[in-house]
Amino acid sequence: MRLLVIDTALGACTAAVFEDERPLAVRFEPMAKGHQERLGGLVRDVMAEAGGGFDALDRIGVTVGPGSFTGLRVGLAFAQGLGAALDLPVVGVSALDGLAASVDSAGPPVAALIDARRGQVYAKLFIDGAAVGPDEALSLDEAARRITALGNEVRLVGSGAAVLVEAFPDLSMASMDPRVAPSAQALGRLVAAADPADHPPRPLYLRAPDATPPTRLPGQPRQPVP
Repeated sequence: MRLLVIDTALGACTAAVFEDERPLAVRFEPMAKGHQERLGGLVRDVMAEAGGGFDALDRIGVTVGPGSFTGLRVGLAFAQGLGAALDLPVVGVSALDGLAASVDSAGPPVAALIDARRGQVYAKLFIDGAAVGPDEALSLDEAARRITALGNEVRLVGSGAAVLVEAFPDLSMASMDPRVAPSAQALGRLVAAADPADHPPRPLYLRAPDATPPTRLPGQPRQPVP
């Protein structure tokens, strides 16, 4: 199976082509913003390096969040548009699943954590590579409580790891991998193993956006304060 993987949900822009889990071309560029400007070029580059053209693809995979509202929609729109044009299945993958799959599944439990700001992290816990709960937005207190309950050898992965350890120094004994995004290889494995019917490319939002709609249209007068 040959697949194209796209990730723009977090702090990097990733495009990669895999065939039977063998990487044919990988591009990974850390970035906080600007995914929209870079994604098309990265996809062009990996497809050219992999050879065979778009007709050789069997499926497309894309991260669906949680993460940046703007970033994840860039990847989703691109993947869905390309899938429709090529008549290919598009598989949606959780960014937290991708982070957890980026570390060795054997060994102590894993806590995949993304800095959600406002005193929260997006979190998902894993034991022996299997999730023990859903993707959630948790307060730092609640995240620390759940991680502590897993034991003393929990591995923390993702941008939320440093945030949690800073707030709870007792967690500094845990192994910490503060990577900004899942590895392309981890996403490739998840996309290859997923059933497209069970993993649609729909955005995974765990809380309302920080932005709010304007209270008046441009040119409208401000409403008097009562």
